[in-house]
Amino acid sequence: MTKNNLLSEQLNYNGASRTPTHLHLCCYNANDVSRYKADTIEELDQSLRNDCINWLQVHGLQNAASVRQVCERFNIDFLTTQDILNSNHLTKIEEHESYNVVILKLFTRNAEQDYEPQQLCIIEGENFLITFTEQETDIFNDIHSAIDNNVLKIRNRQTDYLLSVILNSSMANFTSILSTMEDELEDMEERFLSPDPDDDPGIDDIQAYRRNYRLIRKNILPLKEQFGKLFRAENNLLHKANRPFFNDVNDHLQFALQTLESCRDMITALVDLYLSNNDRRMNNIMKQLTMVSTIFIPLTFLAGIWGMNFQHMPELSWKYGYLCAWILMIILAVAVYYYFKHKKWY
Repeated sequence: MTKNNLLSEQLNYNGASRTPTHLHLCCYNANDVSRYKADTIEELDQSLRNDCINWLQVHGLQNAASVRQVCERFNIDFLTTQDILNSNHLTKIEEHESYNVVILKLFTRNAEQDYEPQQLCIIEGENFLITFTEQETDIFNDIHSAIDNNVLKIRNRQTDYLLSVILNSSMANFTSILSTMEDELEDMEERFLSPDPDDDPGIDDIQAYRRNYRLIRKNILPLKEQFGKLFRAENNLLHKANRPFFNDVNDHLQFALQTLESCRDMITALVDLYLSNNDRRMNNIMKQLTMVSTIFIPLTFLAGIWGMNFQHMPELSWKYGYLCAWILMIILAVAVYYYFKHKKWY
């Protein structure tokens, strides 16, 4: 039975990741960049600066107490902390009085070629931004490089610009996996249409893509409606000067959704192709069996006549009757075969 989270003060991580909880802090402004590592927020408390953008990355959520300390340090409410530790939480975007919350999923591919979701939770405040991930990820590598090199003057901008950059990286993750899936589905379609029937994929291959599609759709589609919450006029943490960057994120999201729909159409077409190829193979088998039966019908007819127990049958006492019977049956079988071949039924 599912517990009522409103009646519990316990905080527990319910995911499968075993990555130990550790923190990376990146403090930057127009003049410099500083980075620190620690296991708890107490160790980083002295490094937090009011004159900088403080980007805190929490990797691994096993230590729920450490996650709670981080949230309390930045005045994040208890329910949001519960959502951070709930790896099965639905995709959502929420606006609070002093911070915005974005919860979505990133995807990685395992050895079995299935996609595994990893929750990414982003908390954006006035001069801080916190990202919670279940395990280590390389999705932020380009962002760190951009901060070091001050690409597009990223160090001169507010936290909402950093939020848009992280969301853009997430959209790139979606687009990458969906483009890969689309290419693989196109290759599978070509295999179905190839003249070699032995190269046809099986229904298990299609089912694997259907499972991946449903998983990705479940986690991406809610963003279509949720994303509009960031554009509310009363959202003071999103500055007007940076809104075009969020429009760009929305464009990438729309492209990902279009690719997702394309994958759905291709999976449906592949199921139809699989059923059509099965019907075609069955028709070919039935045609071959029918032709074999048709060839043997006149032979069975002749065998039935000569197998009757009439006393006066001239062929039975004829010296060459057996030989002629074989010759006649062979001629009939060959004649029927060439007739089918002439009609292109075989």
